[in-house]
Amino acid sequence: MRIYLRPYCHLCHDLVNQLESWPERQRFELELIDIDQDPTLEERYGSLIPVLTDTDDHEICHYFLDAPALTAYLSKIR
Repeated sequence: MRIYLRPYCHLCHDLVNQLESWPERQRFELELIDIDQDPTLEERYGSLIPVLTDTDDHEICHYFLDAPALTAYLSKIR
């Protein structure tokens, strides 16, 4: 999974921390992507961050962890 973020964003840090301690953490890898390093990503996500996506960039949630959405996603990839 990917998290589109900014390094200085407290919501981004919160989401990363929640995902790192997620009970089924062993089932996924996290790729952290700083949108400030890519003008296209900055334009795409802007103030929507953090955004959690699957590896095909389908959004799972943004701003805050949506536990039911993440659980549903993980159920689909079993």
